[in-house]
Amino acid sequence: MSYVIGVDLGTSAVKLLLVDQTGEVVNEVSKEYPLYQEKTGYSEQDPEDWTEKTIAGLKELVEQLDGGASDIEGISFSGQMHGLVLLDKQHKPIRRAILWNDTRTTAQCQEIYQKVGKDRFVNITKNLALEGFTLPKILWVREHEPDLFEQASKFVLPKDYLRYRLTETIAMDYSDAAGTSLLNVAEKKWSQQICDLLDIDINLCPPLVESHAKVGVITPAVAEATGLDPATPVFAGGADNACGAIGAGILSEGKTFVSIGTSGVVLSYEATGNKDYKGKVHYFNHAEEDTYYAMGVTLAAGNSLSWFRKTFAPDQSFEELLSNVGDVPIGANGLLFTLYITGERSPHADSQIRGSFIGMDSSHTLSDFARAVLEGITFSINDSIAIFRENGKKIDTIYSIGGGAKNPTWLQIQADIFNARIIRLKSEQGPGMGAAMLAAYGVGWFDSLQACAEAFLVEADSYQPREENVEAYRRLFQLYQEIYPQTKGLNKELMAFRQ
Repeated sequence: MSYVIGVDLGTSAVKLLLVDQTGEVVNEVSKEYPLYQEKTGYSEQDPEDWTEKTIAGLKELVEQLDGGASDIEGISFSGQMHGLVLLDKQHKPIRRAILWNDTRTTAQCQEIYQKVGKDRFVNITKNLALEGFTLPKILWVREHEPDLFEQASKFVLPKDYLRYRLTETIAMDYSDAAGTSLLNVAEKKWSQQICDLLDIDINLCPPLVESHAKVGVITPAVAEATGLDPATPVFAGGADNACGAIGAGILSEGKTFVSIGTSGVVLSYEATGNKDYKGKVHYFNHAEEDTYYAMGVTLAAGNSLSWFRKTFAPDQSFEELLSNVGDVPIGANGLLFTLYITGERSPHADSQIRGSFIGMDSSHTLSDFARAVLEGITFSINDSIAIFRENGKKIDTIYSIGGGAKNPTWLQIQADIFNARIIRLKSEQGPGMGAAMLAAYGVGWFDSLQACAEAFLVEADSYQPREENVEAYRRLFQLYQEIYPQTKGLNKELMAFRQ
């Protein structure tokens, strides 16, 4: 039997999938690493932790393999987007990586608009200048750590650094490059205009490749450390959301998925790069060649639920916490939750907004609050779905992946709030499966990613929207949308009291 490996470099752990030619996940290994949040708004990781844990995971997969290392025909990657890894001339990191959920760069976003012009910037990049993206981080390091910045020779994103450590080849694929704020998305090239206006040497940007491109083979040192065949080909891979789309079969017009992990994502396929959402949602290059996707992101989806459990029910598992939410009526007995606990991205690009429970009274129980959190997460994602629909997209079927696909009550909530059929896949592996599929396509198992998806992905069950629930949630969603403008000013004033 032949296999490929999909490596998903996430925010909390690296997950490695060993996948056979039928799409079955034969083995799975996960290795955690620390997150450094030393100040409010800061979020960093040590790139060496990614390398160490990935090599350990690869070694474990090879040791448990029923066969020889040469049966593993290829490796590809999915990775957390936007994170900045600055490399010196020897391609060693000059500081910790600044991650996607780091929000220290508000001033640098304003600098981008002042020097480039907001309309011109959005026209080139198809996106707003947001704190989480890579370009503002580059400007922050240049301003606040000039001695370190002088050492910088190249920047890469997290999975690209990991892949470099396995192959000694520097490259970045288009789907990840689209989230840097330096790529001309429609033309698929680094923007000389943006670099010039911000006085950035365009040579800081790495070479660009397609996600299915072979970028090298495993180095002898990595082969010795892991047991892999040194001739094992390595493929570029893609951004986690693009790989999640591949892993959910979002490879043709009209297909949409919702992923609820640390963040929440709704992503819909776009055949061309000429749609204009005016920056209200993201518009990126897909990991499928010469295609695109529109995407809305809420920063603290699963993270809101994790925060709530850790803070208010630390002795309960997620299953225990959610065990009674199905008995709570729609609207959580008059309780609304906004999940802006780390700021927000879509459709409110606001690093200062914070979350809230609205409508609390002494009758509310833990289960009411838990249901309100689930509904608030789903309402936030629906903000972006509403924008898609306003711009002419038909969305009647949505594939649900991530933590939100594991609870039947939550899946029905999604069907009712989104007013769409929700499909859960039989094997839901998200970005890791997408990375494995890029490797399978790269090594020649299939002549297209769509053919790979047809062979690998099987639907498990579906949830239909219930008309009476849809109407109730439509009214609640209107109330939910009123909370942001009415709390924006309050939260800005409260920033002075946060430590």
